[in-house]
Amino acid sequence: MHCTWTLLIVLPLLVACKPTKPLSLSVTEVAQIKADGKSLRLFCLTNRNGMAIKVTNFAASLTSVSVPDKKGNFEQVVLGFDSLESYLGRHPKFGATVGRFANRIRHGEFRLDNQVFQLEKNSKGNSVHGGSRGFNTQVFETDTFYVAGDTAVVVFSYKSPHLEGGFPGNLNLSIAYKLTNRNEVILQYTATTDRPTVVNFTNHSYFNLTGCKKPVLNHLYMLHADSITPVDSIGVPTGELKAVAGTEYDFRTPQTAEKRIRLMKKTYDINYKLNKRPNTLELVAIVTEPTSGRTLKAYTTEPGMQFYIPSSNMDYLNGHGNRKYGKYYGFCLEMQHFPDSPNKSHFPTTVLRPGETYLQTTVYKFENSSEPEMSSPY
Repeated sequence: MHCTWTLLIVLPLLVACKPTKPLSLSVTEVAQIKADGKSLRLFCLTNRNGMAIKVTNFAASLTSVSVPDKKGNFEQVVLGFDSLESYLGRHPKFGATVGRFANRIRHGEFRLDNQVFQLEKNSKGNSVHGGSRGFNTQVFETDTFYVAGDTAVVVFSYKSPHLEGGFPGNLNLSIAYKLTNRNEVILQYTATTDRPTVVNFTNHSYFNLTGCKKPVLNHLYMLHADSITPVDSIGVPTGELKAVAGTEYDFRTPQTAEKRIRLMKKTYDINYKLNKRPNTLELVAIVTEPTSGRTLKAYTTEPGMQFYIPSSNMDYLNGHGNRKYGKYYGFCLEMQHFPDSPNKSHFPTTVLRPGETYLQTTVYKFENSSEPEMSSPY
């Protein structure tokens, strides 16, 4: 990635998120480094239950989520690193904000208002995740961080110039990370543009409810979706919707992934059309790990979700606690509009025009089987 950047450690990077006693909401800056003249900052948010998350303005990334199992043992449940420097190296976008356009655009081009825009073709002749210099490689501004009511907040922003990556318009993106006392990690995106453009943002966290100790194939997945957008040989949606009933993509009831992956001889990397009303925040996925008792409930305002379990071996990485990540060690619930929407007029639109405001809310709520279920406002 940015291998030529000169690093200067400003604060210790391995400062633990240790809430003061009695436990209360807090947000603090725990590390900072200088990279190519820019400040990369790391923040720790904790709640009254002892849950802690870390976020950085590099790629506006979620780097750490620590939650208890049914016995009260706190462990990491997202893949990531203990040091900011590691995020500057090679890794599969751990926790990053992805844009300007998450997922694929066929042949790296689209037409908008009778003008064709050519994008970088960075995967099989397509544009993927905004190109090789997408938002996952950018340093965001840190706008503010504070505690209000029952929520700790950090807000990052990025100004993407006209034709960055080939996309039209000067785009202003703001993303707020929030941690509540209900053990919710809330992501709120806001964006505006000065020219007609297309946008599609998501978060690229890899979850692992075992504490990142084992593959995720025995997790129980339940996805609130009746159909997928099937893809062609280069991974781009064909434009049709395919019912999941009776197929290996049917997770309308809790199912593990291990046997299905063996039968398919491939892993999951597909967009689901979610069963929800447009622009409303609704529950779309529930994932449970039986041994630890941890459950992740995911909510979003988006119409789609990329369900992804990477089959590549990640043992070249030294993760949290110097842990080695292996094959099938994470799952992604990437809330999004559908891939290649700019070239599929019948898909939900991704066009953003001057005077309009893009809004997205995604929530990842953590529970465990030893706790009484905490009520959610959604």
